[in-house]
Amino acid sequence: MRGLPSKVSKSITIGTQIVCADNTGAKELEVINVPKRASKLRTRPSAGIGDLVIVSVKKGKPDVRKKVMKAVIVRQKKEFRRLTGIRMKFEDNAAIIVDDAGLPKGTEVKGAIAREVVMRFPKIAGVTSIIV
Repeated sequence: MRGLPSKVSKSITIGTQIVCADNTGAKELEVINVPKRASKLRTRPSAGIGDLVIVSVKKGKPDVRKKVMKAVIVRQKKEFRRLTGIRMKFEDNAAIIVDDAGLPKGTEVKGAIAREVVMRFPKIAGVTSIIV
């Protein structure tokens, strides 16, 4: 996985409810694990923009509900800093469901996504319309 040219604050922890920003049929996701993220004793592992997380679908179509899937965080409320000095933040926490190879399962993305996501997962750029 490629490193990011920005200082992303990790604000999404285990148990966070996030919005699904693609058209796979899922509406609301809950983060249940952050793979490859070691944490200290009694602290929850956390994720930020461009990180891969394991999620459970809480609301959505019946065929995708109660399924465990992988997702990539594309928006977060907590601001993060880019190397140019600009601080970015979005109005919600959102993720896109991906498969094991990192390819998006949906065919379109609702809303804007961060440029840092496209650097790590270039195939996501093909299904999105707005990159900030």
